[in-house]
Amino acid sequence: MKIKINRSKRGRLAVLVSFNIHSEKFESNYERNKFFRGLYGWTQVIRKGRCEYRYHREGLLDEIPHIKVDNSVFIVALKEMERILKYMKEWEDKIDYELFRVLLDPKDYEKLKSKNIKIK
Repeated sequence: MKIKINRSKRGRLAVLVSFNIHSEKFESNYERNKFFRGLYGWTQVIRKGRCEYRYHREGLLDEIPHIKVDNSVFIVALKEMERILKYMKEWEDKIDYELFRVLLDPKDYEKLKSKNIKIK
């Protein structure tokens, strides 16, 4: 397998965030879900008779453009790092997280300005 390393000076700095939860440290499933819902958001479903109403409740990553790399791994622009860091520090006794500076191609960096996407 060949890996091409592009050493272009046109790259843009971003932050790759990786986290791992420790389920045993959460007091309940509710508390663990609170972490995930606060980060990713969630969809509330209300059933009334035959009708079903869906409401999306926003999480932090709904407000911050990001590229989802894998479960528990995403990339955000360097300017958004403080908001992510603040959220992770609130949960640091129950999760482990790492922040890595990465250099993105300008075209990939533009994706951070548009819709949230998943890298395939």
